[in-house]
Amino acid sequence: MMRRGLWVALAVVVVIVLAGLLVFGSFVSAQKQMVAKQEAVQEQWANVQTVLQRRADLIPNLVATVKGYAQHEEAVFADVDKAREALLAARDPQGKIQANGQLDGALGRLLAISENYPQLKANENFLELQDQLEGSENRIAVERHRYNETLRDYNTFIRQIPNNIWARIAGFQPNNAYFEASSAAQTAPKVSF
Repeated sequence: MMRRGLWVALAVVVVIVLAGLLVFGSFVSAQKQMVAKQEAVQEQWANVQTVLQRRADLIPNLVATVKGYAQHEEAVFADVDKAREALLAARDPQGKIQANGQLDGALGRLLAISENYPQLKANENFLELQDQLEGSENRIAVERHRYNETLRDYNTFIRQIPNNIWARIAGFQPNNAYFEASSAAQTAPKVSF
């Protein structure tokens, strides 16, 4: 009888040890994946920053070209400069995203000026800068999309069971710094012929 009790106690200990190893293995595996996903988010954010910087570098040349033709549009130039400086000064994703939205609006107003100045619209330097800016905007759109996908993947992973438990223990927090469409994008532009 005592032998049987010893075997049962040994079996219980073995089961507890195996269960503990499985739980620990699950934690280690999930933690590795969370680190990899968090690094992917940071890498993708760096890609977004690179294309935002490229666009910011083009803006002074574009503004200088437009100023040559539209000297009385100082408020627009000041808005572009202020928005560009805010983008370059922002240090976290939320700040960059907000400043980027302001810069989008200011650039839209700057480019709309060209409609009032036919000579500007025909200027080769302006056309080249406009093409480069358009290319930058396309790159920004692609990188924003990739960043949002990578962020969604990370957030989904750390919110799933049992990963949410391991994330809490390991200190991983959801990151909601998504790029979203500006409120102005919700309104259809007015077109008249």
